[in-house]
Amino acid sequence: MIRTISIVLLSAGLASSAKNSNAQVVKARSSIALSQSAGCDASLWNHVYNPKRLNRVAACITVTGVITESSADDDGDQHFLLKLDPGQDKLLNKRNRKKKGGDIVLEIVCANPVKLKKVKSACAGYTNHIGIPAVGAHVRATGTYVIDSHNGWAEIHPVSSLQTL
Repeated sequence: MIRTISIVLLSAGLASSAKNSNAQVVKARSSIALSQSAGCDASLWNHVYNPKRLNRVAACITVTGVITESSADDDGDQHFLLKLDPGQDKLLNKRNRKKKGGDIVLEIVCANPVKLKKVKSACAGYTNHIGIPAVGAHVRATGTYVIDSHNGWAEIHPVSSLQTL
């Protein structure tokens, strides 16, 4: 079941330091209401490489939009850029607008073979079976809403479900 709550603007930018990143997450949590969802798989966090870099803003949200880019990363994750449907752009921050063309990042963990030795343990014995949609597909994605402290942008990571609409 999805219950929709109005979306409030995230503040403008993210600083690169951990202190400022943590302050940004606190501010985001207190100033944003999201489309809260049920249906996230918390066990996927066992397969997130270096999860400390991801500052959780909301445990489980659902977004919709069009896939504009898709690529397999060396860490085994499938990365997407998603152009959000109207009314959801408040989930984006300044870094998404500047570095990701106004799209939000989605990541399906352990969807591909891992090429980086230091990451292999995160996906050991697990392969994610979420289907990978084509670029141009209109989708509904459910997962954890985070701020990636290494890059500063907002993401849905890990994605728990991804459905083509």
